[in-house]
Amino acid sequence: MLPVGLASSTKVIGNVIHSIKEYVMVVQLHDLVERKKVEEVVEYFKGQIYQRPPLRSSVKRSIRVKTIYEIEILDVQDKFLLLRVLCDPGTYMRKLAHDIGLILGVGAHMRELRRTRTGPFREDETLVSLQEVSEALYLWRTRGDERYLKKVVLPVEVSTAHLPKILVLDTAVDAIAHGANLAAPGVSMLTRNVEAGKTVAIYTLKGELVALGKALKNADEIARMDKGIVVKTTRVIMPRGIYPKSWKSKSQ
Repeated sequence: MLPVGLASSTKVIGNVIHSIKEYVMVVQLHDLVERKKVEEVVEYFKGQIYQRPPLRSSVKRSIRVKTIYEIEILDVQDKFLLLRVLCDPGTYMRKLAHDIGLILGVGAHMRELRRTRTGPFREDETLVSLQEVSEALYLWRTRGDERYLKKVVLPVEVSTAHLPKILVLDTAVDAIAHGANLAAPGVSMLTRNVEAGKTVAIYTLKGELVALGKALKNADEIARMDKGIVVKTTRVIMPRGIYPKSWKSKSQ
């Protein structure tokens, strides 16, 4: 599962890549171990763990705290384990396999790995092959049939499905499209999971993505505010001029 952004949607890809991940991996133990003992040890790794990136990695090898939300044994055959892991971004699966083997006392290494989820994108829902992309593009270019293309190229809004959301009034849209921060009077509705310091997606009342920003207040605080800035805009997605201008520039 590797999400690819096109045109202005590349602005939100970072929030997808650095979101929750799900993997299925094959772990090879270096000796036979009873399944009951394996199940007990695997449970140790659920929740917050300390992890030092392996020698061959793209980050500094300092101890980091990562969260494993779910870890499940799908199958056990001889020395091979099939695991499903839902975790924080930046969690190294090969290090996890090594540490499981370390605690079991027999050693282990990762044999195979498949990423089945990145943020809102799941393997069984949105995954397509390059061949399917090529065929959909061919049908659109030669026959003008865009039905298949719409299945492989999804709206940018899908990539923010996992983020807290704030819907803004039409009068606030163009100002945000010009890079302005979101003020309390422009808020129409918001989800309960908006938290100060966290990234939020700013939408129009029609469900169009306007921008990404960092919330400065929690949801309940924003709901009570009549004035003041509530979101600092960080990434503008919607082009300027789509909605009518309802703000005054300094030169006016």
